[in-house]
Amino acid sequence: MVMTGQSDASVVIAGGGPAGLFLGLLLARAGVRTTVLEKHADFLRDFRGDTVHPSTLTMLDDLGLFDRFDALPHSKIRTVSLPVGDGAEVTMADFGRLPVAHPYIAMVPQWDLLDLLADAGRAEPAFTLRMRHEVTGVIREGGRAVGVRYESPDGAAEIRADLVVACDGRSSTVRAAAKLPVKRFAVDFDAWWFRVTTTRFVGEQLIPRLGGGHVMICIPRSGYLQVASLGPKGTDAELRARGIDALRADVTSLVPELEADVHNLDSMDDVKHLDVKLDRLTRWHRPGLLCIGDAAHAMSPVGGVGINLAVQDAVATARLIATPLLRGEFADGGSRVLARVRRRRLLPTVLIQGLQRVLHRRLIDPALDARTARPPRALLVLVRTVPALSGVAARLIGIGPRPERVPAFARRSQPSGS
Repeated sequence: MVMTGQSDASVVIAGGGPAGLFLGLLLARAGVRTTVLEKHADFLRDFRGDTVHPSTLTMLDDLGLFDRFDALPHSKIRTVSLPVGDGAEVTMADFGRLPVAHPYIAMVPQWDLLDLLADAGRAEPAFTLRMRHEVTGVIREGGRAVGVRYESPDGAAEIRADLVVACDGRSSTVRAAAKLPVKRFAVDFDAWWFRVTTTRFVGEQLIPRLGGGHVMICIPRSGYLQVASLGPKGTDAELRARGIDALRADVTSLVPELEADVHNLDSMDDVKHLDVKLDRLTRWHRPGLLCIGDAAHAMSPVGGVGINLAVQDAVATARLIATPLLRGEFADGGSRVLARVRRRRLLPTVLIQGLQRVLHRRLIDPALDARTARPPRALLVLVRTVPALSGVAARLIGIGPRPERVPAFARRSQPSGS
């Protein structure tokens, strides 16, 4: 392999998603020379959930970016309700009960959020973002990672750094190269994402529907509903063979209020398949290398918490490694410092994944087996009897078991006149 254009940074981050750009921005504001490598030419891709949780909105406040974010087109989810029959619903999560400045989940196209973070990063002298740079491998010397190899429009090259951070998702190239041990959990369903254009107002709540062996979650957006349809794993070919008319019929049967709009779903090409995985690394680092976000723990789409956890991983990582990096304490690979990241973030990962597994077993799997057309009765009775529990659920979804705050070195005031 011919190597060209070698350069150096204190930290090189593989992947320009939410975790990668948050981490890059925070480290750069601490004065750590940071390079983010993103394999795509832009951020205009289908990110499905596109959720920005209350805790992340607080982080944008701390970063001095909330006003710019708030100006982006977005919708707000204030409650999550479950149907109980005869058109009645029970509010399972009420974000209005949260003691935060922004008590809702903002639904915004993720490319807008990533463009915002990238622009903020470019304002920092220590920040570099390289688009169309795909990480292909990890450079090792003396038992530690010292950089990465990548492909770009200019050819194959490498960049050396004191630390390599994998933020390149559940199919992480860096994670695979590091050969880190992983614990996998069985998941019996996959998800298919599509949008149904509608002019009707659907409110500011998440709308889960289940029945007849189907589960659909409708997310209100500006001018359309974003729909996640859950089905048995391994049935993507079968779903596509049934065709678009059959899918439209499934949508209408569970969400009859979309009957007049479901024709806007043009073809099966508009339906994106997600192979649902649930796993976590039992070790997140090697000397000179760290995995966070989906590269460290692939989450189920249930609860839409994957992005929130990934961003919190990034904030905790920046707080724990910035000073040691500036002090030159990574000459030996920084294993002691990197181990602290996993210790800090393992508890929320385990708790959320445990909750997701319970929801899979008690709610999703029975619904897909057509054993039930409604949530467990005991759960509904409990929430109706103790409405404050909707605030507990909102905290787990919107904030998480161990929330992180932006460290002082990265905080900024909102621009004057914003």
